[in-house]
Amino acid sequence: MTDAPAVPKNPFSDIAPALGKYTDEVLFGDVWKRPGLSPRDRSLITVASLISNYRTNEMPFHMKRALDNGVTRDELIETITHLAFYAGWPVASTAIGIARKVFEQDDTEKKGQ
Repeated sequence: MTDAPAVPKNPFSDIAPALGKYTDEVLFGDVWKRPGLSPRDRSLITVASLISNYRTNEMPFHMKRALDNGVTRDELIETITHLAFYAGWPVASTAIGIARKVFEQDDTEKKGQ
């Protein structure tokens, strides 16, 4: 099992400090570091849940995190394709568009390094 990449401080700590603290310390500091699942597996589960529940605001961050945690692009696309039949075509279609943008941004970041 590999260590998860550092998570940037959340963007809402300035207005909701308690929520920011719980996010940093409990969610990413405890839940994501529990030994029962690897960060890679947690990422795949999280992305699948976000797609299924049409949580489009959170998808880009977690798709990028999934890539950083070792989930491949092909695995993300296969997850979306699989979910089209369980969560619905519209959520899969939306997730594909988000994945495309995440992959493009990831390519741009890698070229800049």
